[in-house]
Amino acid sequence: MQTPREVLLGAQRAASPVPVCDHYCGVEARMRKSLALQSAMAEEFGTCPFDVTLDCEDGAPTGGELDHALMVAELARASLAQAAAEPGRCRPRVAVRVHPVDHPAFEQDVETIVGMAANALCHVMLPKLESLAALERAVQWIDQAAAKSGRLTPLPLHVLIESPAAVQKAFEIAAHERVQSLSFGLMDFVSAHGGAIPATAMGLDDGLGDAALGQFSHPLVLRAKLEIAAACHAFGKVASHCVVTEFGDVAKLFAAARKACRTLGFTRMWSIHPAQIRPILAAFAPDSGELEQATRILVAAQQADWAPISDKGVLQDRASYRYFWQVLERAQQTGTVLPEQARAFFPSPLQPQAGP
Repeated sequence: MQTPREVLLGAQRAASPVPVCDHYCGVEARMRKSLALQSAMAEEFGTCPFDVTLDCEDGAPTGGELDHALMVAELARASLAQAAAEPGRCRPRVAVRVHPVDHPAFEQDVETIVGMAANALCHVMLPKLESLAALERAVQWIDQAAAKSGRLTPLPLHVLIESPAAVQKAFEIAAHERVQSLSFGLMDFVSAHGGAIPATAMGLDDGLGDAALGQFSHPLVLRAKLEIAAACHAFGKVASHCVVTEFGDVAKLFAAARKACRTLGFTRMWSIHPAQIRPILAAFAPDSGELEQATRILVAAQQADWAPISDKGVLQDRASYRYFWQVLERAQQTGTVLPEQARAFFPSPLQPQAGP
């Protein structure tokens, strides 16, 4: 029997479901802790609730890029092997951020990490990408390395938009068939303006007026976020919101994540500290009322073979069914406990180990 996703989204441009949180770490000790946390939370939630992205761009010391890449490849392979040895355990989601395409270490990163561990990666993050030509070059190198590693399916690519020039190309980049997600690089974007945007725009608004405009109120920053979100939704890709550096204030982080999700149209967000993961998951999760409504409507719709129905005097049809299905998917991705009737829409969350 077809799932609601196949029935409702099969002919639509719909982003592939991925975890709503992407957690970055660049130091070996933090990488190991993050992978262990992912495993523990996957067991707790019954699904892998966040990606772990092992960072070469900001993590590798100058002159130590090769050693860092070798360490990242080994960690990715070991994580998959450990999961495969434990029946019933969720497949880990481990990614890598390589150096920019024009960096001397880019090809070495790809040959080492993708060449050794392509089957253990869920995606590759490409930072500071500003053109389709650079994207095509990255695709060529990554595909060659993945083939040598024996990967049989294309490796998804995520792209980090970090400059005014890249924002102008966001729609072209999002349209590329290999791109799964666009992320916004806030701090580099602000820095790229040569002082024209104040440093306060790298942080959250603090209510002090125009002199302290933050990342949700400065017009140029807000415009960039909206362009990236719109580009992603135009081509069925995942819009991933930037970091919040104030990781010590959980209330502010939750509010920022909620605004990114509910106001700006982002369906995913970066974490740079383990303490940020659960607040992001909570902020992106649907409210209990939304979850109950979505379940009620979709159960009735399925019983009507997806024909239009009336729910509490309001017409519902396939357009609204698609929306409510995505509410349930977001709940499942954030580890929210689904109503009993909604659980039948999803396969067992603890999937057997499968190839990439």
